[in-house]
Amino acid sequence: MPPEISPAPARTADVRPPQGSPHGPPVRGEPRLPLPPPQPPGPRTATRAQRTALVVGLLAGFLFLLWLFSAILTPFVLAGCIAYFLDPLATRLHRLGMPRGLAALLLVAGLMAAALLALLLLYPLIIAQVGTLLARLPNYISGIGAAVQEGLMALEERFGSDVMDSRLRDLAVSQAGAILSFLGTSATRLIGGGYALLSVFTLVVVTPVVGFYLLRDWPRIIARIESWLPRRSAAVIRQLAKDTDRVLSAWLRGQLLCCALLCAYYAIGLSAVGLELGLIIGLASGVLSFIPYVGSMTGLGTALLLALGQFGTWEGVGMVAAVFVTGQIVEGYIIYPYLLGDRVELHAVWVIFALFAGGVAFGFLGVLLAVPMAAALGVLARYWLRRYLESPLYLDPPRTGGG
Repeated sequence: MPPEISPAPARTADVRPPQGSPHGPPVRGEPRLPLPPPQPPGPRTATRAQRTALVVGLLAGFLFLLWLFSAILTPFVLAGCIAYFLDPLATRLHRLGMPRGLAALLLVAGLMAAALLALLLLYPLIIAQVGTLLARLPNYISGIGAAVQEGLMALEERFGSDVMDSRLRDLAVSQAGAILSFLGTSATRLIGGGYALLSVFTLVVVTPVVGFYLLRDWPRIIARIESWLPRRSAAVIRQLAKDTDRVLSAWLRGQLLCCALLCAYYAIGLSAVGLELGLIIGLASGVLSFIPYVGSMTGLGTALLLALGQFGTWEGVGMVAAVFVTGQIVEGYIIYPYLLGDRVELHAVWVIFALFAGGVAFGFLGVLLAVPMAAALGVLARYWLRRYLESPLYLDPPRTGGG
């Protein structure tokens, strides 16, 4: 039998680079081809002009978008406020083992349920008090006129008949009634047209939905924004953001608790002394107390006018004034020191200016953004002041010679 012939092994393809290639082994006697010259590296450090252009561009873009979309931003800003306020609770629930999405859903649903319950309980009472205001407004005006007339006549009897002319007295009486009439009609229009400012669809649908998604993704949003910070200034920006968060959170949470306590106190106190519109005046005074001094003074003036028109005596006016004076003492010596203390580094004048400037520039949206922007600007101002006090601009010794 012929011997078996084993098949030859298959030849594998030669994958070596071709000879003479600059990346393969050189052939003996053949020089390696020269490599292309290296490209000059790009700039590794941003210039001052580039950094300035980035900051100015971001600021200009933010203001332009705020102006362009100011008409539709209110529900989104409200949703952001809800997410910012509820984030510590959601974080605590997540650490206890609850999924972040479920915690966000429960917190937003609970907040909306509480707001709806308060609306259902308070809105009929407020409407009833507005009806009382409209029905009793002529009596209030006549009562104020009689009380002012009596007070002016008492002044004439005490200091002489030449102190005040009769025409001036009649003008003062008519102006007092006109002021109360204006306040009554303005309050009626504000309460009756409140839903025209914020539609039911916005309050019930858009704000809770956006607030839920923002609250659920809040840590990822913050982490993504931090990843976009320029590496050169990331530590400084992060520290400034922490300082702003500390100031803003202390102010917001303290003010909300303060407003809630003052709403309850003024509403109960004014109703207890017999003021017919005590509920609506007390709630409005407590809500407006987030504007330092302005809210309480506005509520005091309105309550005194209504008390003068209702009671017609200075004793009733004194009881209403005592309620407000006691409220201011409790606010200044008990509520603020324990709820806010020294954690809030926002001066009252700065807050008032920010609220009015934001309202003039962007309306209700500007009022919502006023305090956060004021807190951020305050932190930046303190940072630049520290840098100035540590710089040669401040530390250079004074000149001793004539040069």
